[in-house]
Amino acid sequence: MKKIVIRSGKERSLERRHPWVFESSIARGAADSGETVRVESSEGQFLCWAAFSPQSQIRLRAWSFDEAERIDSAFFARRIARALALRARLPVASDSIRLIHGEADGLPGLVVDRYADTLVAQFLSSGVERWKAQIIEHLMAATGLSRLYERSDAQVRELEGLALQTGWLRGEGSTAVTISEHQWRLTLDVAEGHKTGYYLDQRDNRKRFADAVQHYGCKTVLNCYSYTGGFSVGALAGGAEQVISVDSSGPALARAQAHVALNGFDPARHQALDADVNATLRGFLKEGRQFDAIVLDPPKFAPTAAHAERAARAYKDINRLALRLLAPGGLLFTFSCSGGISPDLFHKIVAGAGLDAQVDGFILERVGATPDHPQTICFPEGEYLKGLLILKS
Repeated sequence: MKKIVIRSGKERSLERRHPWVFESSIARGAADSGETVRVESSEGQFLCWAAFSPQSQIRLRAWSFDEAERIDSAFFARRIARALALRARLPVASDSIRLIHGEADGLPGLVVDRYADTLVAQFLSSGVERWKAQIIEHLMAATGLSRLYERSDAQVRELEGLALQTGWLRGEGSTAVTISEHQWRLTLDVAEGHKTGYYLDQRDNRKRFADAVQHYGCKTVLNCYSYTGGFSVGALAGGAEQVISVDSSGPALARAQAHVALNGFDPARHQALDADVNATLRGFLKEGRQFDAIVLDPPKFAPTAAHAERAARAYKDINRLALRLLAPGGLLFTFSCSGGISPDLFHKIVAGAGLDAQVDGFILERVGATPDHPQTICFPEGEYLKGLLILKS
């Protein structure tokens, strides 16, 4: 077993069970891509077993902090079984769920989603790439499913020195899947959809929005960055009379239109607008339009803290415009999925948008990802999705 020694004073994060070690914290030692190494302090104290990544700035990702634990095929079987046991206890109103959420489940770099009868996996680090064959076998055995599609096409793989890969790992056939979520039916394509095919992390927030639209009697709804219209379906289910979905992807909007029909809503109540969100918001302001509820669920403006300043301006601008477009007593459901934007910073950004728009509002709820995308006590970076449900005063 190869050994990696951590610089003096840099072992504290591992002692707090944070799973990452950056290249600058390593005093000496090296290994092959994804190879399991013993990590020690400068005084020779055992810290963890970890996967070594020679090209990534995150040079080590911890597998285990137990010196007696072996990192072998049985280790991955145990971790997968533990992750699935947790999901079995969660109240998930869907036949689709995130089964493994990387660091939170002790499997850094591995993401596995289940969409009805189909598994979709992302192998995003050199460690899980090295153990891919064993992980696949344990996933199929633990779930009893026969279809597994790989979506290892995220750019983060290139930082690990890994080529992008997609395709069937087990099974074959159509990549189109229909899932149930709450009382709705939705469709996706695991080969082409965002992330692993869909945004399961917003499942509960879509239902939360439907309930809020119903409770507050919102009749006109604007869903920005709508993708395939999950929040639009929620708004219609909540009784909205007119919903506008805005996105820059024609295929995503076509699927949103199909979702309206699939769930039995009158297509005349829904408009799909293929356009830039910022320009659309400004155009509606010039027209004097108002809406009873607005959803802002933009893409990741700040993937890291280094991008936070520029992203903050973008978030502030769209929230300022949305707050001005809201009718008095209207609802704003605004999100950031950027890891570089903390919940406190996001609140400050939205507060600044309110000041610029000369409006105020009540924060009805602070929300995050669904429980099947868990955040652990020792890994605060896991809190990537944050949202505010605001009632304009």
